[in-house]
Amino acid sequence: MGVLDGLQPQRVFHFFEEISRIPHGSGNTGAISDYLKAFAEKRNLFCIQDALGNIIIIKDASPDREEEPYILQAHMDMVAVSAPDAKIDMKKEPLRLKVENGRIFSEGTSLGGDDGIGVAYCLAVLDEKSLSLPRLEVILTVDEETGMEGATDIDLSMLCGRRMINLDQEEEGIFITSCAGGARVDVEMPMERETAPGEAYRLIAFRMAGLAGGHSGMEIGKGLGNANWLLGAFLGGLSLRYDIRLVRMKGGLADNAIPREAEAEVLVRGEDVQKILSYAEAEEQKIREELQEKEPGFFLEKLCHKGMVSGEVYTRKSTEEAFACICKLPNGVIDMSGDVEGLVETSLNLGVMSLQEDGLRLSYAVRSSVDQSRENLCRHMLQTAEQNGAKASVRNAYPGWAYRKDSPLRDRMVRIYEKMYGKEPVLEAIHAGLECGILSGKIPDLDCVSIGPDLQNVHTAEESMDIASVGRVWDYLIAVLKQGT
Repeated sequence: MGVLDGLQPQRVFHFFEEISRIPHGSGNTGAISDYLKAFAEKRNLFCIQDALGNIIIIKDASPDREEEPYILQAHMDMVAVSAPDAKIDMKKEPLRLKVENGRIFSEGTSLGGDDGIGVAYCLAVLDEKSLSLPRLEVILTVDEETGMEGATDIDLSMLCGRRMINLDQEEEGIFITSCAGGARVDVEMPMERETAPGEAYRLIAFRMAGLAGGHSGMEIGKGLGNANWLLGAFLGGLSLRYDIRLVRMKGGLADNAIPREAEAEVLVRGEDVQKILSYAEAEEQKIREELQEKEPGFFLEKLCHKGMVSGEVYTRKSTEEAFACICKLPNGVIDMSGDVEGLVETSLNLGVMSLQEDGLRLSYAVRSSVDQSRENLCRHMLQTAEQNGAKASVRNAYPGWAYRKDSPLRDRMVRIYEKMYGKEPVLEAIHAGLECGILSGKIPDLDCVSIGPDLQNVHTAEESMDIASVGRVWDYLIAVLKQGT
């Protein structure tokens, strides 16, 4: 028996559990793509699997529904993150689903409701045998979470539909009608190494932890702590006051997730240890005061090791330059929208930080609802990196999805929602990225709306999905598809 057996809608949860058994983090979507292809072939549905693994499935209209087709769209990859103490290889092992208090979780890891539930909705609709439905054209893309590579390269020339329901929204009753564009910026800071100094030095380990983390688009405006940036700024201040040499540093798991934990080891003079620990205590208190109730679990762990360190470490000069680069590059909210109250317009997130053999690597997710602002921010980062002895590159840039004043699909979906629930849905723009902007550039005059059930703590190990909400959104989706034009 499956963990989700007995939950309704049965077919939706059946497919979601099947998807959860297949590792499908970004960059690891081969198996899930093959599963989707096999699903279509088993049902004799037209299917294309391209070289990237994108899937297009087409189901012909019922005899009495010869009207404009519907496009349904979701992405098959997930942000695969785990709790620090979780013993699971998310590249090889299935998710460990559990049901508690009307919600679905995955033990110790992200759930992949973003966007596994969207894929499950698509499969359940395609699997329907008793309903009269129009032609369905289903687009399931790879690697949305790392820069929308799948949507960028997919060929949609065989599609006939001009109205699309995107199933990548995380709040029931809120229809997304426009979103930010984005890009990834990678920074490489070369660093020199030297033989570790002798017995006059001690090793101190620091760990920024206990932060909430979250989606780098949806949560970036909440003022949450970014463990990578906080650790970099703390060690940057330390390097200006004391002789420190980096030994090891890492933080974050994905550039589009606000990192909740980061750690580093540094060599310091033995005579400075107590002063450094006192400085760390004072800085920890400053961070607590700055974050206040937003991050009640925050702490800075400090551990001084005994004994000498052998081998190579990064030089004092390289250590100072690396932290100066982190501090000079921007992070977080850059601009708020002048048109929509409370909406972040432009931001960036230092999602992944690591030390390689030859130096520091930083990976940022950049977002903006104004394409020119996104380009300007990326250009500023390239220039700042170069001025600080690093090199930066921009990849996977994608456009925003502009609000459409005349949208027959949106108007129709609003009417159906009002009839079903006796209230209007909320129409909203979001700072997160959706594939609608890219796909609108491939399909002339595409009319889009994005919907989905309630998800919480997306892109974290506490991610969960509301069971009742999944059912209501399913009922609504079917009502939209059943009602003729």
